Amino acid sequence: MKVILLERVDRLGGIGDTVQVKDGFARNFLLPRQKALRATEANQRIFDAERATIEARNAANKAEAEKAGAELDGTSYVLIRQAGETGQMYGSVAARDVADAIQAEGGKVERSQVILNLPIKTLGVHEVKVRLHSEVIITVKVNVARSQDEAERQAKGENVITSQFEEDRAADAEATQDMLEGGAGAAMTEAPSDEG
Repeated sequence: MKVILLERVDRLGGIGDTVQVKDGFARNFLLPRQKALRATEANQRIFDAERATIEARNAANKAEAEKAGAELDGTSYVLIRQAGETGQMYGSVAARDVADAIQAEGGKVERSQVILNLPIKTLGVHEVKVRLHSEVIITVKVNVARSQDEAERQAKGENVITSQFEEDRAADAEATQDMLEGGAGAAMTEAPSDEG
């Protein structure tokens, strides 16, 4: 199906471009969201008559998105989730979770605006892109941790999984040394002999 774009659409074109798209994409996405019109002579005349209004509306939407983006760009959000010792989460963080975290802090972001190709499945600080307008994309940081303390350590740049392994290794070495110095090792050397 041929359509006339009413706004810039990624990988298709800009305002006023006539492009060929799959019928389902046009019927289910572009037409209902008023991002395009069917490419007919009548719609082309309507578009030409209202082009200035459409471009002005798009510029206003872009300016509004840039203003909101200036406030949100680079912000960080903490999500507390359960995870194993290796940092692998039992669940995952999806676009909805990121949008909910931003909305909880007062930002206006819809789930469909969060660009997350794959769900986040590991602990750590992840950069996530948010498309506020077809021409305005910002980046926010999502700090996924098991506790608030862990989130604060991750925010400072510490890799909590590596730190946990180091702490466990140090504790094991200390316990081994303690056993050799006076624990089980001492009991074995001081045991009375059966010789008579």
